[in-house]
Amino acid sequence: MDIFTIDRVGGQGDGVAQTPSGPVFAGLTLPGETVRGVVVDGRLEEVEIITPSSDRIAPVSPQYGDCGGCSLQHWSEKPYLDWKREQVRLALARERIETEIEATVATPPASRRRLALHARRAQDGRVVLGFKARRSWRLVEVKACPVADPRIVAAIPALTQVAAAFFEHPKSAPTLHVTWTLSGLDVDVTGVERRSGGGLSADAQMQAIHAARRADLARLSLAGDTLVMARQPKVAFGTATVSLPAGGFLQAVPQAEAAMVSRALTAVKGAKKIADLFCGAGTFTFPLATVAPVIAADASKPGIDALKAAVGSAKGMKAITAEARDLFRRPMNPYDLKGCDAIVFDPPRAGAIDQTAQIADTKAGIVVGVSCNPQTFARDARVLIDAGFRLETVMPVDQFLWSSHVELVGVFKR
Repeated sequence: MDIFTIDRVGGQGDGVAQTPSGPVFAGLTLPGETVRGVVVDGRLEEVEIITPSSDRIAPVSPQYGDCGGCSLQHWSEKPYLDWKREQVRLALARERIETEIEATVATPPASRRRLALHARRAQDGRVVLGFKARRSWRLVEVKACPVADPRIVAAIPALTQVAAAFFEHPKSAPTLHVTWTLSGLDVDVTGVERRSGGGLSADAQMQAIHAARRADLARLSLAGDTLVMARQPKVAFGTATVSLPAGGFLQAVPQAEAAMVSRALTAVKGAKKIADLFCGAGTFTFPLATVAPVIAADASKPGIDALKAAVGSAKGMKAITAEARDLFRRPMNPYDLKGCDAIVFDPPRAGAIDQTAQIADTKAGIVVGVSCNPQTFARDARVLIDAGFRLETVMPVDQFLWSSHVELVGVFKR
Protein backbone atom coordinates (compact mmCIF):
# COMPACT_ATOMS: atom_id res chain seq x y z
CA MET A 1 0.00 0.00 0.00
CA ASP A 2 1.09 3.59 -0.71
CA ILE A 3 0.81 6.60 1.59
CA PHE A 4 -0.42 10.00 0.42
CA THR A 5 -1.28 13.42 1.81
CA ILE A 6 -4.56 14.90 0.58
CA ASP A 7 -4.01 18.41 -0.81
CA ARG A 8 -7.56 19.45 -1.65
CA VAL A 9 -11.07 18.25 -2.41
CA GLY A 10 -11.82 18.09 -6.14
CA GLY A 11 -14.93 19.22 -7.95
CA GLN A 12 -16.65 15.82 -7.60
CA GLY A 13 -16.08 15.73 -3.84
CA ASP A 14 -13.12 13.34 -3.72
CA GLY A 15 -9.88 14.15 -1.95
CA VAL A 16 -6.95 14.78 -4.31
CA ALA A 17 -3.31 13.97 -3.62
CA GLN A 18 -0.83 15.56 -6.03
CA THR A 19 1.97 13.18 -7.03
CA PRO A 20 4.84 13.40 -9.57
CA SER A 21 2.84 11.11 -11.86
CA GLY A 22 -0.38 13.11 -11.55
CA PRO A 23 -3.34 13.44 -9.19
CA VAL A 24 -4.61 10.51 -7.14
CA PHE A 25 -8.27 10.66 -6.13
CA ALA A 26 -9.38 9.31 -2.77
CA GLY A 27 -13.06 9.27 -1.85
CA LEU A 28 -14.31 10.36 1.58
CA THR A 29 -11.05 12.12 2.48
CA LEU A 30 -10.25 15.71 3.46
CA PRO A 31 -7.42 18.22 2.91
CA GLY A 32 -4.43 17.62 5.14
CA GLU A 33 -5.22 13.98 5.85
CA THR A 34 -2.59 11.28 5.54
CA VAL A 35 -4.09 8.19 3.93
CA ARG A 36 -3.02 4.75 2.81
CA GLY A 37 -4.37 2.63 -0.03
CA VAL A 38 -3.85 0.95 -3.40
CA VAL A 39 -3.80 3.08 -6.54
CA VAL A 40 -5.95 1.70 -9.37
CA ASP A 41 -6.29 3.84 -12.49
CA GLY A 42 -5.59 7.03 -10.61
CA ARG A 43 -7.93 6.27 -7.73
CA LEU A 44 -7.03 5.17 -4.24
CA GLU A 45 -8.85 1.99 -3.26
CA GLU A 46 -9.11 0.37 0.19
CA VAL A 47 -8.55 3.81 1.70
CA GLU A 48 -7.32 3.88 5.30
CA ILE A 49 -7.07 7.24 7.08
CA ILE A 50 -3.83 7.39 9.06
CA THR A 51 -4.04 11.01 10.25
CA PRO A 52 -7.55 12.52 10.17
CA SER A 53 -8.23 16.20 9.57
CA SER A 54 -9.33 18.37 12.47
CA ASP A 55 -12.30 19.26 10.24
CA ARG A 56 -13.50 15.65 10.12
CA ILE A 57 -16.78 15.01 11.95
CA ALA A 58 -18.87 11.91 12.55
CA PRO A 59 -21.26 11.15 9.66
CA VAL A 60 -24.94 10.88 10.53
CA SER A 61 -26.26 8.56 7.82
CA PRO A 62 -26.36 4.78 8.43
CA GLN A 63 -25.51 4.35 4.72
CA TYR A 64 -22.47 6.67 4.83
CA GLY A 65 -19.54 5.38 2.79
CA ASP A 66 -21.70 3.11 0.67
CA CYS A 67 -24.50 5.39 -0.58
CA GLY A 68 -23.41 7.76 -3.32
CA GLY A 69 -25.70 10.57 -2.22
CA CYS A 70 -23.97 12.22 0.75
CA SER A 71 -20.25 11.95 0.09
CA LEU A 72 -19.24 15.01 2.16
CA GLN A 73 -21.10 14.60 5.44
CA HIS A 74 -17.82 13.87 7.23
CA TRP A 75 -16.73 17.51 6.71
CA SER A 76 -17.52 20.20 9.30
CA GLU A 77 -19.88 22.91 8.12
CA LYS A 78 -17.64 25.95 7.61
CA PRO A 79 -14.90 24.40 5.44
CA TYR A 80 -17.55 22.41 3.57
CA LEU A 81 -19.56 25.55 2.72
CA ASP A 82 -16.36 27.46 1.92
CA TRP A 83 -15.43 24.67 -0.52
CA LYS A 84 -18.74 25.08 -2.33
CA ARG A 85 -18.10 28.80 -2.63
CA GLU A 86 -14.66 28.02 -4.04
CA GLN A 87 -16.17 25.76 -6.72
CA VAL A 88 -18.17 28.75 -7.95
CA ARG A 89 -15.05 30.94 -7.94
CA LEU A 90 -13.11 28.36 -9.95
CA ALA A 91 -15.89 28.03 -12.53
CA LEU A 92 -16.02 31.80 -13.01
CA ALA A 93 -12.22 32.04 -13.15
CA ARG A 94 -12.17 29.67 -16.12
CA GLU A 95 -14.13 32.34 -18.00
CA ARG A 96 -11.90 35.13 -16.60
CA ILE A 97 -14.73 36.47 -14.44
CA GLU A 98 -14.09 38.10 -11.07
CA THR A 99 -16.89 39.27 -8.81
CA GLU A 100 -18.10 39.23 -5.25
CA ILE A 101 -19.00 35.68 -4.23
CA GLU A 102 -21.01 35.61 -1.05
CA ALA A 103 -20.95 32.98 1.68
CA THR A 104 -22.79 29.81 0.69
CA VAL A 105 -26.41 29.67 1.84
CA ALA A 106 -26.79 26.56 3.99
CA THR A 107 -29.82 24.28 4.09
CA PRO A 108 -30.77 22.11 7.07
CA PRO A 109 -30.96 18.31 7.27
CA ALA A 110 -34.38 16.66 6.91
CA SER A 111 -35.49 19.30 4.40
CA ARG A 112 -35.46 17.58 0.98
CA ARG A 113 -39.03 17.40 -0.33
CA ARG A 114 -38.01 15.59 -3.54
CA LEU A 115 -36.22 12.23 -3.77
CA ALA A 116 -35.56 9.82 -6.61
CA LEU A 117 -35.77 6.33 -5.10
CA HIS A 118 -34.56 3.48 -7.29
CA ALA A 119 -36.41 0.17 -6.95
CA ARG A 120 -34.80 -3.23 -7.47
CA ARG A 121 -35.52 -6.84 -6.61
CA ALA A 122 -33.07 -8.30 -4.13
CA GLN A 123 -31.73 -11.84 -4.54
CA ASP A 124 -34.29 -13.09 -2.04
CA GLY A 125 -37.09 -11.63 -4.19
CA ARG A 126 -37.84 -8.64 -1.98
CA VAL A 127 -38.40 -5.25 -3.58
CA VAL A 128 -36.04 -2.67 -2.06
CA LEU A 129 -35.84 1.10 -2.49
CA GLY A 130 -32.64 3.09 -2.29
CA PHE A 131 -29.91 5.11 -3.92
CA LYS A 132 -27.02 4.17 -6.18
CA ALA A 133 -23.82 3.15 -4.41
CA ARG A 134 -20.68 5.24 -4.82
CA ARG A 135 -19.30 4.84 -8.35
CA SER A 136 -21.54 1.83 -8.97
CA TRP A 137 -24.91 0.76 -10.36
CA ARG A 138 -25.45 -1.33 -7.24
CA LEU A 139 -28.38 -0.24 -5.09
CA VAL A 140 -27.98 0.71 -1.45
CA GLU A 141 -31.21 0.02 0.42
CA VAL A 142 -32.40 3.08 2.32
CA LYS A 143 -34.46 2.85 5.47
CA ALA A 144 -33.39 6.21 6.90
CA CYS A 145 -32.12 9.35 5.16
CA PRO A 146 -30.88 12.38 7.14
CA VAL A 147 -31.39 14.85 4.26
CA ALA A 148 -34.96 13.85 3.36
CA ASP A 149 -38.19 15.22 4.75
CA PRO A 150 -39.12 12.75 7.54
CA ARG A 151 -42.57 12.30 6.00
CA ILE A 152 -40.97 10.79 2.90
CA VAL A 153 -38.75 8.53 4.98
CA ALA A 154 -41.75 7.33 6.98
CA ALA A 155 -43.50 6.38 3.73
CA ILE A 156 -40.67 4.18 2.38
CA PRO A 157 -42.27 0.85 3.47
CA ALA A 158 -45.53 1.80 1.74
CA LEU A 159 -43.66 3.12 -1.31
CA THR A 160 -41.89 -0.25 -1.54
CA GLN A 161 -45.28 -1.89 -1.98
CA VAL A 162 -46.15 0.63 -4.69
CA ALA A 163 -42.89 -0.12 -6.51
CA ALA A 164 -43.59 -3.87 -6.50
CA ALA A 165 -46.29 -3.38 -9.14
CA PHE A 166 -43.81 -2.05 -11.71
CA PHE A 167 -41.60 -5.13 -12.17
CA GLU A 168 -43.91 -6.86 -14.61
CA HIS A 169 -41.33 -6.72 -17.43
CA PRO A 170 -37.83 -8.14 -16.74
CA LYS A 171 -36.18 -5.06 -18.29
CA SER A 172 -37.99 -2.62 -16.01
CA ALA A 173 -35.84 -0.69 -13.53
CA PRO A 174 -38.36 1.58 -11.81
CA THR A 175 -37.43 4.88 -10.21
CA LEU A 176 -39.95 6.56 -7.91
CA HIS A 177 -39.74 10.35 -8.08
CA VAL A 178 -41.29 11.25 -4.75
CA THR A 179 -42.39 14.80 -3.88
CA TRP A 180 -43.93 16.02 -0.66
CA THR A 181 -46.64 18.56 -1.51
CA LEU A 182 -49.27 20.47 0.41
CA SER A 183 -51.64 17.61 -0.44
CA GLY A 184 -49.33 14.77 0.55
CA LEU A 185 -47.04 12.53 -1.48
CA ASP A 186 -46.92 12.79 -5.25
CA VAL A 187 -45.11 9.87 -6.96
CA ASP A 188 -44.12 9.67 -10.62
CA VAL A 189 -42.58 6.38 -11.76
CA THR A 190 -40.07 6.16 -14.61
CA GLY A 191 -37.87 3.34 -15.90
CA VAL A 192 -40.74 0.96 -16.68
CA GLU A 193 -40.19 -0.94 -19.94
CA ARG A 194 -42.81 0.00 -22.50
CA ARG A 195 -41.32 -0.62 -25.94
CA SER A 196 -41.17 -4.42 -25.80
CA GLY A 197 -43.63 -4.93 -22.95
CA GLY A 198 -46.36 -2.61 -24.12
CA GLY A 199 -46.56 -0.91 -20.75
CA LEU A 200 -48.26 -2.14 -17.60
CA SER A 201 -51.01 -4.72 -17.88
CA ALA A 202 -54.42 -3.93 -16.41
CA ASP A 203 -53.65 -6.26 -13.48
CA ALA A 204 -50.35 -4.49 -12.72
CA GLN A 205 -52.03 -1.09 -12.95
CA MET A 206 -54.69 -2.19 -10.46
CA GLN A 207 -51.99 -3.52 -8.13
CA ALA A 208 -50.23 -0.16 -8.31
CA ILE A 209 -53.46 1.77 -7.73
CA HIS A 210 -54.41 -0.33 -4.70
CA ALA A 211 -50.91 0.12 -3.24
CA ALA A 212 -51.12 3.89 -3.85
CA ARG A 213 -54.42 4.04 -1.99
CA ARG A 214 -53.03 2.04 0.92
CA ALA A 215 -50.07 4.43 1.02
CA ASP A 216 -52.48 7.42 0.93
CA LEU A 217 -50.63 8.95 -2.01
CA ALA A 218 -52.07 12.17 -3.35
CA ARG A 219 -51.23 10.97 -6.86
CA LEU A 220 -49.45 8.12 -8.62
CA SER A 221 -48.34 8.61 -12.22
CA LEU A 222 -46.31 6.65 -14.76
CA ALA A 223 -43.89 8.88 -16.71
CA GLY A 224 -46.26 11.81 -16.32
CA ASP A 225 -49.49 9.90 -17.04
CA THR A 226 -51.75 9.78 -14.00
CA LEU A 227 -52.76 6.30 -12.82
CA VAL A 228 -54.72 7.41 -9.78
CA MET A 229 -55.26 10.72 -7.96
CA ALA A 230 -56.91 11.00 -4.58
CA ARG A 231 -56.05 14.69 -4.19
CA GLN A 232 -54.53 17.21 -6.58
CA PRO A 233 -50.90 17.77 -5.48
CA LYS A 234 -50.45 21.47 -4.78
CA VAL A 235 -47.52 23.72 -3.97
CA ALA A 236 -47.27 27.36 -2.94
CA PHE A 237 -45.32 29.90 -5.01
CA GLY A 238 -45.60 33.24 -3.26
CA THR A 239 -49.29 33.83 -2.61
CA ALA A 240 -50.35 31.45 -5.40
CA THR A 241 -51.40 27.84 -4.90
CA VAL A 242 -50.33 25.84 -7.95
CA SER A 243 -51.47 22.37 -9.03
CA LEU A 244 -48.19 20.57 -9.69
CA PRO A 245 -48.17 18.72 -13.04
CA ALA A 246 -47.41 15.00 -12.88
CA GLY A 247 -43.65 14.65 -13.17
CA GLY A 248 -43.31 18.43 -13.00
CA PHE A 249 -40.19 20.24 -11.77
CA LEU A 250 -39.98 21.60 -8.24
CA GLN A 251 -37.00 22.95 -6.33
CA ALA A 252 -35.77 20.21 -4.00
CA VAL A 253 -35.54 22.19 -0.75
CA PRO A 254 -38.05 24.89 0.28
CA GLN A 255 -35.41 26.86 2.20
CA ALA A 256 -33.13 26.96 -0.86
CA GLU A 257 -36.03 28.04 -3.05
CA ALA A 258 -36.92 30.81 -0.61
CA ALA A 259 -33.33 32.13 -0.58
CA MET A 260 -33.13 32.17 -4.39
CA VAL A 261 -36.53 33.83 -4.80
CA SER A 262 -35.64 36.45 -2.19
CA ARG A 263 -32.43 37.33 -4.01
CA ALA A 264 -34.26 37.65 -7.34
CA LEU A 265 -36.92 39.89 -5.79
CA THR A 266 -34.31 42.18 -4.27
CA ALA A 267 -32.52 42.47 -7.61
CA VAL A 268 -35.61 43.41 -9.66
CA LYS A 269 -37.05 45.89 -7.18
CA GLY A 270 -38.34 48.92 -9.06
CA ALA A 271 -38.67 47.14 -12.42
CA LYS A 272 -41.54 48.11 -14.71
CA LYS A 273 -41.81 44.80 -16.58
CA ILE A 274 -40.10 41.46 -15.91
CA ALA A 275 -39.44 38.37 -18.01
CA ASP A 276 -39.20 34.98 -16.29
CA LEU A 277 -37.55 32.51 -18.66
CA PHE A 278 -37.50 28.75 -18.01
CA CYS A 279 -40.25 29.52 -15.51
CA GLY A 280 -41.60 25.99 -14.89
CA ALA A 281 -44.92 26.22 -13.08
CA GLY A 282 -44.12 29.64 -11.62
CA THR A 283 -41.54 29.27 -8.84
CA PHE A 284 -40.25 32.80 -9.52
CA THR A 285 -43.14 34.08 -11.64
CA PHE A 286 -45.66 34.63 -8.86
CA PRO A 287 -43.26 36.35 -6.43
CA LEU A 288 -41.93 38.53 -9.29
CA ALA A 289 -45.49 39.56 -10.16
CA THR A 290 -45.72 41.34 -6.82
CA VAL A 291 -43.15 43.78 -8.24
CA ALA A 292 -44.26 44.27 -11.86
CA PRO A 293 -46.12 42.60 -14.73
CA VAL A 294 -44.39 39.38 -15.80
CA ILE A 295 -44.10 37.54 -19.10
CA ALA A 296 -43.19 33.90 -18.45
CA ALA A 297 -42.04 31.16 -20.80
CA ASP A 298 -41.09 27.50 -20.50
CA ALA A 299 -41.01 24.45 -22.77
CA SER A 300 -43.29 22.48 -20.44
CA LYS A 301 -46.88 22.96 -21.56
CA PRO A 302 -48.24 21.24 -18.42
CA GLY A 303 -46.16 23.63 -16.32
CA ILE A 304 -47.44 26.66 -18.21
CA ASP A 305 -51.03 25.39 -18.00
CA ALA A 306 -50.64 24.97 -14.23
CA LEU A 307 -49.19 28.47 -13.95
CA LYS A 308 -52.06 30.01 -15.91
CA ALA A 309 -54.65 28.11 -13.88
CA ALA A 310 -53.16 29.38 -10.63
CA VAL A 311 -53.17 33.07 -11.55
CA GLY A 312 -56.63 33.50 -10.08
CA SER A 313 -55.58 31.99 -6.75
CA ALA A 314 -53.00 34.68 -5.96
CA LYS A 315 -53.63 38.11 -4.50
CA GLY A 316 -51.81 41.41 -4.83
CA MET A 317 -50.08 40.63 -8.13
CA LYS A 318 -49.57 42.46 -11.38
CA ALA A 319 -50.53 40.87 -14.72
CA ILE A 320 -48.92 37.57 -15.78
CA THR A 321 -48.66 36.42 -19.39
CA ALA A 322 -47.36 32.88 -19.90
CA GLU A 323 -46.32 30.99 -23.02
CA ALA A 324 -45.32 27.38 -23.67
CA ARG A 325 -42.17 27.79 -25.75
CA ASP A 326 -38.99 25.78 -26.23
CA LEU A 327 -36.37 28.39 -25.38
CA PHE A 328 -33.57 26.21 -26.76
CA ARG A 329 -35.12 25.91 -30.21
CA ARG A 330 -36.86 29.31 -30.21
CA PRO A 331 -35.37 31.66 -27.64
CA MET A 332 -37.19 34.85 -26.74
CA ASN A 333 -35.70 37.64 -28.87
CA PRO A 334 -35.40 41.37 -28.11
CA TYR A 335 -38.75 42.02 -29.80
CA ASP A 336 -40.44 39.38 -27.59
CA LEU A 337 -38.78 40.96 -24.55
CA LYS A 338 -39.55 44.55 -25.54
CA GLY A 339 -40.23 46.69 -22.51
CA CYS A 340 -38.68 44.24 -20.04
CA ASP A 341 -36.19 46.12 -17.90
CA ALA A 342 -35.49 43.05 -15.75
CA ILE A 343 -35.05 39.43 -16.84
CA VAL A 344 -34.78 36.30 -14.69
CA PHE A 345 -33.64 33.03 -16.26
CA ASP A 346 -33.34 29.62 -14.60
CA PRO A 347 -32.29 27.07 -17.25
CA PRO A 348 -31.53 23.36 -16.88
CA ARG A 349 -27.98 22.14 -16.24
CA ALA A 350 -27.02 22.64 -19.89
CA GLY A 351 -27.39 26.40 -19.46
CA ALA A 352 -28.96 28.67 -22.05
CA ILE A 353 -26.27 30.02 -24.37
CA ASP A 354 -28.64 30.92 -27.24
CA GLN A 355 -31.22 32.52 -24.97
CA THR A 356 -28.48 34.42 -23.15
CA ALA A 357 -27.27 35.88 -26.44
CA GLN A 358 -30.77 37.20 -27.06
CA ILE A 359 -30.95 38.67 -23.54
CA ALA A 360 -27.67 40.47 -24.20
CA ASP A 361 -29.28 42.29 -27.14
CA THR A 362 -32.26 43.57 -25.13
CA LYS A 363 -32.47 46.89 -23.29
CA ALA A 364 -32.89 45.20 -19.90
CA GLY A 365 -30.77 46.79 -17.20
CA ILE A 366 -31.04 43.94 -14.67
CA VAL A 367 -30.57 40.23 -15.35
CA VAL A 368 -30.78 37.52 -12.70
CA GLY A 369 -29.30 34.13 -13.56
CA VAL A 370 -30.31 31.13 -11.47
CA SER A 371 -28.25 28.02 -12.11
CA CYS A 372 -27.67 24.45 -10.93
CA ASN A 373 -24.37 24.27 -12.85
CA PRO A 374 -21.61 26.83 -12.16
CA GLN A 375 -19.74 25.82 -15.34
CA THR A 376 -22.57 26.59 -17.75
CA PHE A 377 -23.52 29.65 -15.71
CA ALA A 378 -19.99 31.01 -16.15
CA ARG A 379 -20.15 30.38 -19.91
CA ASP A 380 -23.48 32.21 -20.17
CA ALA A 381 -22.25 34.99 -17.88
CA ARG A 382 -19.33 35.63 -20.22
CA VAL A 383 -21.84 36.35 -23.04
CA LEU A 384 -23.62 38.94 -20.91
CA ILE A 385 -20.38 40.52 -19.70
CA ASP A 386 -19.04 40.81 -23.25
CA ALA A 387 -22.30 42.60 -24.14
CA GLY A 388 -21.75 45.24 -21.47
CA PHE A 389 -23.21 43.73 -18.30
CA ARG A 390 -21.35 43.54 -15.01
CA LEU A 391 -21.77 40.50 -12.76
CA GLU A 392 -22.25 42.31 -9.47
CA THR A 393 -22.60 39.41 -7.06
CA VAL A 394 -23.07 35.66 -6.89
CA MET A 395 -24.83 33.79 -4.08
CA PRO A 396 -23.99 30.06 -3.86
CA VAL A 397 -26.75 27.85 -2.46
CA ASP A 398 -26.21 24.42 -0.88
CA GLN A 399 -29.51 22.93 -2.00
CA PHE A 400 -28.20 19.35 -2.10
CA LEU A 401 -26.72 18.94 1.35
CA TRP A 402 -23.44 16.99 1.72
CA SER A 403 -23.12 16.47 -2.03
CA SER A 404 -20.66 18.07 -4.46
CA HIS A 405 -23.57 19.85 -6.17
CA VAL A 406 -23.83 23.63 -5.80
CA GLU A 407 -26.43 26.06 -7.10
CA LEU A 408 -26.25 29.83 -7.38
CA VAL A 409 -27.96 33.11 -8.15
CA GLY A 410 -26.01 35.78 -10.03
CA VAL A 411 -27.11 39.40 -10.46
CA PHE A 412 -26.02 41.33 -13.55
CA LYS A 413 -26.37 45.06 -14.17
CA ARG A 414 -25.78 46.75 -17.49
